[in-house]
Amino acid sequence: APSGSARTITTTIPARLDRLPWSRWHWSIVIGLGTVWILDGLEVTVVGNIAGRLSEPGSGLPISSGQVTGLAAALYVAGACAGALFWGRLTDVWGRKKLFMITLAVYLGATALTAIAFDTWWFLLFRFITGFGIGGEYAAINSAVDELIPAKYRGRVDLMINGSFWLGAVGGSLLSILALNTSIFPANVGWRLTFALGAVLALVILLVRRHVPESPRWLLIHGRDEEAERIVGEIERRVEAERGEPLPRAEGELTIHQRKSVTFTEIARTVFAKYRRRSVLGFSLFIGQAFLYNAITFGFGAILTTFFDVPSGNTGYYFAVIAVGNFLGPMLLGKLFDTVGRRVMISGTYLLSGLLLFGTAWLFDQGSLSATTLTACWCAVLFFASAGASSAYLTVSEVFPMETRAMSIAFFYALGTAAGGISGPLLFADLTGTGKVGDTVLAFQIGAGLMCAAGLVAAFLAVNAERRSLEDIARPLTAAASKATGGGTDPDATGSRQATA
Repeated sequence: APSGSARTITTTIPARLDRLPWSRWHWSIVIGLGTVWILDGLEVTVVGNIAGRLSEPGSGLPISSGQVTGLAAALYVAGACAGALFWGRLTDVWGRKKLFMITLAVYLGATALTAIAFDTWWFLLFRFITGFGIGGEYAAINSAVDELIPAKYRGRVDLMINGSFWLGAVGGSLLSILALNTSIFPANVGWRLTFALGAVLALVILLVRRHVPESPRWLLIHGRDEEAERIVGEIERRVEAERGEPLPRAEGELTIHQRKSVTFTEIARTVFAKYRRRSVLGFSLFIGQAFLYNAITFGFGAILTTFFDVPSGNTGYYFAVIAVGNFLGPMLLGKLFDTVGRRVMISGTYLLSGLLLFGTAWLFDQGSLSATTLTACWCAVLFFASAGASSAYLTVSEVFPMETRAMSIAFFYALGTAAGGISGPLLFADLTGTGKVGDTVLAFQIGAGLMCAAGLVAAFLAVNAERRSLEDIARPLTAAASKATGGGTDPDATGSRQATA
C-alpha cells in the first residue's frame, strides 16, 4: 500500500532507537531542542527584575510596576496555558517538528515586538503571545525529546533540558542588572535590548533546530513508515561511523495499525479512565511544585528588602544564586533517575525539598537567618525541588500512550502553570506583602506541605519507567493486541514488562 494509507505494519524502529549508544547526534538534539528553556528562564526573570525600571519616568512606556509584575505576568501565564492546550493537540496531529518550529517562531516574533513596545496595551498583548508560543514549546519539545532519546538516558536528558530554564534565569538576573544601569544604557533603551537579545537567541536556535528530524515513532503511527525508516537508517549510519563499529542487533518488534488521528473522546478515556492513577500522579506533581516555587520565588525580592533591608537593585544577585542551585539539581541528580529509579528519586526529591522548606520556615520564624543564610536555605530547598519539578514533566511525557503524549503534557503543564501562576500569586502576594513574619512563614509552610503531599503520592503511584521503552511503559493505542498485555483499566505502577520494543 502507498505510504500514508491506513495499514498494519510490524516494525523494529522503536527498539533500534532505544538501543543506540550516546553520540554526537544525540547532543545535537539536546542543543537544538533543549536550549529553548534557557529563553523561557531569561524571559521570566528579566521581566520580573526590570519592572522597577519600566515604571520609571523616561522608560518610554507608560506602565506601572504593578502592571508589569501583576497583569503582564498573568497574561504571560494565561498565554502559556492557552498555547500549551492549543499547540499540544496540533503536535499530536501535525507532528513534533512542524510544531516546535512554529511555536519557536511565534515566541521569536512576539519577543521582538515586545522590544519595540510604545504603549501599555502593546506590551501586554505581546507578553500574552510570547507565553502562547512558550506554552506550545513544552508539549512539542518534551514529546520529541522522549521519542528520540534512548530509554537508557531518557530520564537524565529530560531533567537536564527542563532544568536549563534556570541557566536562563541566571543570565536574566545578571542581564537585568546590566540593563538597569543607566550609566551604560539610557532608561528607555536597556530594557528593550534584553527583549531584543531574546529574539536573537531564538533565531539562532531556530536555525539549529532545522536539522532536528521528525520523530520516527510519530511517523510510524501516521502512515509515513518509509520516512521513519530513512531517518533511523541515517542516524544509525552516523553513530556507526562515529564509533567505528556496527551497532548491535535491535531486539523486539511492534505491530501497529496506522491511523491519522485520535479523537478527544479517546484521549479523555485513556488519560482519565485507563490511566487514572497516573493522572492523579501528574496532578499531584505539578500542583506541588507550582506552589512550592511560588512560595519562594514570587515574593523573594519583597522578603529580602522588607526583612533584611537589601536594596531592590541588588536582589538580582541573590536570585542568580538561587537560580544556580536550581540548575545544579537536575544536572547532578539526573542520572540517578535512570539508575536508582523514578519512584525513589521523584518521591525523595519532593519530600526532601518540602521538609527543608519547613525547616527554613522555622528558622525564619525564629529570626535566625540573614539575607545570605536565607538564600543558602532557599538554594538547598530548590536544588532538590528543581530535580523534582523537572521529573514532573518527564513523568507526564512518558507514562501515557504515544498518540496522546503531547496533549497529556500540555494538559498537565497548563494545570500546573495556572495553579502556580494564578492561584499562587493571589495567595502568596497577600501573605508576603504584609511585612509580618508569621504570614511569610505560613506561605513557606503551604508550599512545603503541598510538596510533601505530592512526594507521598509519588511514593505510592510513581511508575518505574527507568530504562524502559516508551511502548513498554504505555502501549500505543494503535498497537496490535499482545499476549503480554491484558485488559484492565489502570495499569499498575510498574506496568507490564513486555518483550516488544
